Amino acid sequence: MGTIYFTRHGETSWNIEHKICGITDIELNEKGKEDARKLAERIIEEKIAIDEILYSPLSRAKQTAFIISQAAKIPANEEKLLLERNCGRFEGTLNTAAEFIAAQKQICNDYGGGESMLRVTQRIYNLLDRLTKETGKTYLLVGHNGIARSVESYFNAELTTEGFVDFRMKNCELRRYDF
Repeated sequence: MGTIYFTRHGETSWNIEHKICGITDIELNEKGKEDARKLAERIIEEKIAIDEILYSPLSRAKQTAFIISQAAKIPANEEKLLLERNCGRFEGTLNTAAEFIAAQKQICNDYGGGESMLRVTQRIYNLLDRLTKETGKTYLLVGHNGIARSVESYFNAELTTEGFVDFRMKNCELRRYDF
């Protein structure tokens, strides 16, 4: 038996502006850093035993992971498979745009040279298959909202396609998955 925790990185200026970050490397804003500190405090206060933090190579996830790692004294390592999806031609545009919302509902869509949600889910499932074979180890994965959908679908067999598309996590929200 093991456990995987997942959190979305702290807030960025693009999150506030409702811009699609994708693989664009955006750093945390001050609120994002504070959210990460609060999550670290929660982990400490609730005595959540985590063996290792794995984080996306993008700055916003890396910064979040480092803040938690330093405060909670948990080793942290980069995991390239946690990289957010490449949103192609939608990078930097509004996530509220009708064209993006329609494209997102088609999980095979590569967003004009980006990465489809189907491909993202394949790589996240490969990572989770590897991690869930290591019984007894508890991980905290620090990633992105697009990655969160794939993680949720891995552990929630009842998630519908519509539920997958609509799934969202708040910045520094913490979800627990037991296996």
